[in-house]
Amino acid sequence: MKKLNYGLLGLCLALLHSTGSFAQAPTAKVKKALLVIVDGIPADVIEREDTPNIDEISKDGGYTRAYMGGERGGYSQTPTISAVCYTSMITGTWGNKHNVWGNDVSAPNYNYWTIFRHLKAQQPNRKLGIYSTWLDNRTKILGEGKPETNKLKIDYHYDGYELDTLRFPHDKMTTYISKIDEEVTAQAWQSIRTEAPDLSWVYLQYTDNAGHIFGDAEGMYDAVHKADRQVGDIYNAVKYREQYFNEDWMVVIITDHGRDVATGLSHGGQTDRERTIWIATNKQGLNQHFHAHQPAIVDILPSVARHLEVNIPQQQAWELDGVPFVGKVSIADPKAKLVDGKIEAEWTPFAKEGQVELFLAESNTFKEKGVAQADSYTSLGKVDLAKGKASIALPVALAGKKFYKLVLSAEHNAVNRWIIP
Repeated sequence: MKKLNYGLLGLCLALLHSTGSFAQAPTAKVKKALLVIVDGIPADVIEREDTPNIDEISKDGGYTRAYMGGERGGYSQTPTISAVCYTSMITGTWGNKHNVWGNDVSAPNYNYWTIFRHLKAQQPNRKLGIYSTWLDNRTKILGEGKPETNKLKIDYHYDGYELDTLRFPHDKMTTYISKIDEEVTAQAWQSIRTEAPDLSWVYLQYTDNAGHIFGDAEGMYDAVHKADRQVGDIYNAVKYREQYFNEDWMVVIITDHGRDVATGLSHGGQTDRERTIWIATNKQGLNQHFHAHQPAIVDILPSVARHLEVNIPQQQAWELDGVPFVGKVSIADPKAKLVDGKIEAEWTPFAKEGQVELFLAESNTFKEKGVAQADSYTSLGKVDLAKGKASIALPVALAGKKFYKLVLSAEHNAVNRWIIP
């Protein structure tokens, strides 16, 4: 009987282990998402100034210009004002739905859920975090603890520093906001490294303050450089989590609005520069809506939902104004009007094959009652997606109404449009 060569046997066992023959299959990475708003930086400024950290994130995924403000001159036109923009980002809807029209956030319509509420409703064990210069982002826009949001709980929150006038004495040049942003950045860096919420929102404000004070000048550009460094600090915490933990992070860096053309001091209107925003993300698999079309701030919710594997119920998905910029998409940019008893619809197709089915409702109970009462839709039939348009006779039972909601549903996503004769 031959003797075993234990040295050779050990080498073979080591090789088998290293190739995974005896190892368990790797577990799926835990998906997490981080949204970062750096307030009020025009796209032309972020593209011109030196921002190495935002550039690094863009190289990992992508960068694009996008827009805020809804349809200019249409029913969804939405002010390019900070709190209005944040609400559009996290609800995936324009102001005509979420009902936030100014920074007072006086009467938000919580029937249009935030991505935070969607995640918590479907995956209750998931943790939420917010790191914000502004307390209202949690208490009003997210609606933490309110009956209307089913008492949404934010598990980790570091905010409200603007109310601490002892630690951050207020001054006319609002440098205290810059100091608060540093505190927010430090808390976000530490919390992401240690607590790692599954969905987080970081809000950095000082760039907007600098814009209001300096306009298109060095004071504003210095604030942009500082914000870029803060973004880099936060992104380093994400990379730490991905390196040492089994996690897959989608990071989205965005500005909420641009500034006026003449001075850069103001915003709120519908000029091209005020409406033009930008998105930088580390996410791969960006689609043609991101690269070849024009994404919007409302696209962030459905995109993050896809990454976090949140399946938004049809009744709520049909109310979203956004289109995912990750994964497969079929359709975007809906338009519709009523002409001589016919629904005349148009859209941008993202595929050469497939169909789009048109659904019509003459009520809008969702806006008043949310998921408690669904609107009743009638199918108007299917047409080829690639045609990009359809003309369909209005059913007799629906004729003469003062309001219609049209949904265009295709294989990979749906879009909607209001028709007000």
